Amino acid sequence: MRRWVLQTLRRETILVIASILAIISCFIVPPDAQYTSYSHTHTVAQLVCLMLVVTGLQRIGVFRIIGAKMLSHARTPRFLVLIFISLTFFSSMFITNDVALVTFVPFAIAVLIMAKMEDRTVFVVTLMTLGANLGSMLTPIGNAHNLYLKAKTGMPIADFMLIMLPYSFLAALLLIIATCIFFTDKPIPGFEGLDAATIERNILAPDAKTPAPDEIRITGYGAGYGGWRLYVYIALFIICILAVGGIMPMWGMIAICLVAFLFCDRRAFIHVDWGLPLTFIAFFIFIGNMKRVPEFYTLAANLVQIDPLDVAVGSSQLISNVPTTLLLANFSSAWKPLIIGTNLGGLGTLIASMASLVSFKAVTSRYPHLKGKYLAVYTATNLIFLAILLCEAHLIL
Repeated sequence: MRRWVLQTLRRETILVIASILAIISCFIVPPDAQYTSYSHTHTVAQLVCLMLVVTGLQRIGVFRIIGAKMLSHARTPRFLVLIFISLTFFSSMFITNDVALVTFVPFAIAVLIMAKMEDRTVFVVTLMTLGANLGSMLTPIGNAHNLYLKAKTGMPIADFMLIMLPYSFLAALLLIIATCIFFTDKPIPGFEGLDAATIERNILAPDAKTPAPDEIRITGYGAGYGGWRLYVYIALFIICILAVGGIMPMWGMIAICLVAFLFCDRRAFIHVDWGLPLTFIAFFIFIGNMKRVPEFYTLAANLVQIDPLDVAVGSSQLISNVPTTLLLANFSSAWKPLIIGTNLGGLGTLIASMASLVSFKAVTSRYPHLKGKYLAVYTATNLIFLAILLCEAHLIL
């Protein structure tokens, strides 16, 4: 029991904290009819449906196959790292930053070992994590908190993307510059003539001594694509985008996604990270209750009015950008600085974006002796990127 509690605290730290705060707030403001108005059901419903679709795509190996095909063109360390960064940068715009890192960081570590670049693992994974956090900020579906801000403001998707476009563009440029400076264009020995099938067999083939991954069980190893499920999931993803854009009704999206997964892959429901929507609900309860406490409301409203951009960035360093968004968005209508601040706030400390913990765990579980080095490299690199992008934000605003 004690071991389970400790594992839960490590795995779902933010959910545990949010739940404790929600419970405490219930004693301050006893449950009543107003509780039903706390939760932003559109955000939670869209988040769950998108997570289901992405889980389905993961489980048929779509992202693994895309990664293998892209890496088959890599011949130099510079190009190899650019591919790794591109995979997290662009995929995070559609499948969220944490899913991009869960999918591609272990893959990258395996390839770096194969390419005899294991000594560059810390820096490469740091750049991949930056890529995921910086790419995901462009779209409303790239980050869970962006989905909430999009739903709360009712802002068109195009307008939301235009706000973040200058920062994503500069971020991509900075990542390319960093890669070109720190990695050479000399050929990688042994990478000549590698194709996607060879990469899959040498790196991604399941160990015969362990149970086959779900994607192998569903489609068979070496299927090359997800079969008919791929087309179903693409259609479901489009439906989710239509719902986010307000074109498809929420109930229609929920019904179609639930029925589709009951037929396509019921086990996907088990593999969804339910901690994230539950965290949202817990924070909705806490914030809804605290807004009804006059002293707290006045303090929070005055604080966020000082400078929404810098307050959002600063708060994210301490409590991460998701709870920062849920808190500040209820006390300010300065949407543009809040959108920019909560997205840039994902840079900096390791907990500024909880997705960054995925990379930290992936590296340190394989190389426990690199914890200190990873924290130092990650923090220094993030602070440099944050300083540059924050200067850009102040110039634009």
